[in-house]
Amino acid sequence: MTKKNRLTMTRRRMLGTTLAGAGLLAGRSAFAAAKTLNILSHKVHQTVLNGPATGDLTEAWRKANDAELSWVTFDSNPLQDRLFREASLPKSDFGVGYIIDNRPTAEIAKLFTPLDDYQSKAPIEDFSDIAPGLVQAMTVGGKMIGIPVRHATQGLFYNQALLEEKGIKAPAASLEELVEQAKQLTFTTKSGTPVVGLVLASDLAVFPVMFARAYGGDFITRDFKLLPNPEAMEKGLSVLKELFDAGALPRSYATTRNDDQVTWLQQGRAAYTVLPFARNAQLNNKDQSSFPGKIKAVEFPIAESLKGKTPMASVVESWGMVIPANASDKDLAWSFLREVASKRVTLGMAINGNGPVRVSTYAEKDFAAANPVAAVEAAVLKNARGAFPPFPEAARAQTIFLEEVQLAVLGRKPVKAAVADIASRVRPLLPA
Repeated sequence: MTKKNRLTMTRRRMLGTTLAGAGLLAGRSAFAAAKTLNILSHKVHQTVLNGPATGDLTEAWRKANDAELSWVTFDSNPLQDRLFREASLPKSDFGVGYIIDNRPTAEIAKLFTPLDDYQSKAPIEDFSDIAPGLVQAMTVGGKMIGIPVRHATQGLFYNQALLEEKGIKAPAASLEELVEQAKQLTFTTKSGTPVVGLVLASDLAVFPVMFARAYGGDFITRDFKLLPNPEAMEKGLSVLKELFDAGALPRSYATTRNDDQVTWLQQGRAAYTVLPFARNAQLNNKDQSSFPGKIKAVEFPIAESLKGKTPMASVVESWGMVIPANASDKDLAWSFLREVASKRVTLGMAINGNGPVRVSTYAEKDFAAANPVAAVEAAVLKNARGAFPPFPEAARAQTIFLEEVQLAVLGRKPVKAAVADIASRVRPLLPA
């Protein structure tokens, strides 16, 4: 029995016993479809296509194409490894894969079908509506290899109750205001809870990159320019050091992790943090948060000197759909990508909890009514881009970057020296 037949038979045997299969194929015979499209993805991508609020969003496409969908799902890192192995074979049974935006290096991109010709011949509906930063993340060497399907964009979250207790009427509108408010909000509440103005994880490049961008700088640009504005990175790290020295960042900064940020904001132990907008529901969950409805979000602020001159480029992480270069039915795969990227399906996935890649989706009443941060997230998404581009030594480069950032913030190395060492240590790792 061939590998393809084994996959098909396994899928058919599962249809009557698994909830996912039953939901995807409700009302249809498992043996009715003439074709099968095998998909490699994270479970979440399958789930958002069949939520209780929308039903099966692929039903119309499956009927029109007389095709069945067979999903094989993994967690993120195992998924990427399996996808790259499959795409490296002489031939693959998988027609569609889901890829994370920080993985397609120039070499990995060669494993996938360039999609520009497909887009020219059978274009995706209103393609310009998809956020440009997400499209750029799926474009390697001038060729589009993936279609954006999901994202997590960073916003500045704040606890309105804590701001009100200190007499602060509005959240920070500039980076300078954020620094001053964070210092003011490092206090003990009337109920006796110690509060820090800002909590950030020390093991993610997102945060120092955001502070550098607020001053017009960056870590590594899409065209691999390292520290295009070193002075901006110095200013960003100096601000973080200033906040740490003032106690407005936790004393435990060196060991603070992403989940700590959520907990501290929910418990009223921090006034501000930076998290994906998608965390809004969790932060305000009445069963988890001490301040449901009081935790809100705005765009991460740019420095006063740049307001009105250049937009803030918040960090975004995203997923895209790709077609392996060795796939057997690329036309069917492209048809699926077009359907999933349509306005109808994008909205449906958003209602089911997906981060919508189309800016227009945020204005849809069915989505916006249930999403208090929709308008601000839409505005931020327009200019958002990844923390840095993918390249073979990206993981090592990020480790070095974070080592130097931490030394600077904790005062163990002068900021200027740390930025100089980022440049000298990371430069040899960049693509030639």
